[in-house]
Amino acid sequence: MGAPKQKWTAEEEEALRAGVDKHGAGKWRTIQKDPEFSRCLATRSNIDLKDKWRNMSISASGQGSREKIRTPKAKVLPVIPPSGSQSLSVSAPHKDGVSATADPTKCSQEAKLPPRYTVMIMEALAAMKEPNGSEIGAICSFIEQRHEVPQNFRRLLSSKLRRLVSQNKIERVQKGYRLKESSFAIKTPTPKQKDPANRGRVHSGSAYSIDSIEEAAITAAYKIADSEAKSFLASEAVKEAEKITKMAEETQSLLLLAKEIFERCARGEAFTVA
Repeated sequence: MGAPKQKWTAEEEEALRAGVDKHGAGKWRTIQKDPEFSRCLATRSNIDLKDKWRNMSISASGQGSREKIRTPKAKVLPVIPPSGSQSLSVSAPHKDGVSATADPTKCSQEAKLPPRYTVMIMEALAAMKEPNGSEIGAICSFIEQRHEVPQNFRRLLSSKLRRLVSQNKIERVQKGYRLKESSFAIKTPTPKQKDPANRGRVHSGSAYSIDSIEEAAITAAYKIADSEAKSFLASEAVKEAEKITKMAEETQSLLLLAKEIFERCARGEAFTVA
């Protein structure tokens, strides 16, 4: 069975580390024979040295990995407060070490609203037409009945109304807001007067086009009649040619008969003609 293994002492571990630093890992026999370490490692074999060094290396690497796991990276998450709650300030570190405080509620109010909100507000003020101005609640109710808006729309509406007032698009009165006087004036385009000279040119042009169409129709009719006449003459010519061809064939037959009669008469043959 062999002698039981003894636990390594701190002095033996230190001697093993010094030997590896001096001779390198894998030179276990050289480390054992070195007089500097032979006294401490006399009871250890070269296999013991190899196994112990492997365990020491694994434990050292495991400790380093655990230290890495225990130190997670710090992440800064933005905090978005719900509607109606108190504003929370979030501090984010800068590169130069100075922390900056951001108020998400203020940022959301100062952010630009969608352009369609401006159209909704102008539409509501134009439809309500209150001479003394419309209150924020009435404007908000009017828009909510006709459009889908977020839950915090009333607060956004107040900010948007102030911005429109600063842009001189609407005006603030005692009870609320209303459109500018210039906004009520609707420009109606003046109808353009027709130019008599242009009217005369139009009529003359239309008459000219009608005359041209009639002339083209008459010309087309003449050409159709001419082509029909030529077609009739061509068909008659074809019929006459057929008659001439038939007469030529009959004449040829008579010539052949006369020739045959002449030849028989020359030979002194007697024949009768039916």
